[in-house]
Amino acid sequence: MQKNSSRFFQNRDCEYFPCHEIEDIEDFNCLFCFCPLYFLGENCGGDYTYSKSGKKSCVNCKRPHEKNGYCEIIGVLKSGQGDVSLVRLDSLQKKENQDAVEES
Repeated sequence: MQKNSSRFFQNRDCEYFPCHEIEDIEDFNCLFCFCPLYFLGENCGGDYTYSKSGKKSCVNCKRPHEKNGYCEIIGVLKSGQGDVSLVRLDSLQKKENQDAVEES
């Protein structure tokens, strides 16, 4: 097992650990419990799907939890591919609010 550091963290006490199935549990990285690439939508590079209501589901994505996930995600953020504008965030929030109204 890797040691906890600035690039790797594992929380075996978490009630959801592991939150995704992965081959080697010793290398499961909890550092990005919430993936910082989520808001890139279709450009995140992960294994995602969309629900019937249009919400992005990352249930099948292991990218942030894999052994080299930290380096990959930081690389995307440093490259500028991870630049998410406030306008885009605002539009995502409006869509989620609209979905919530439609579901109730």
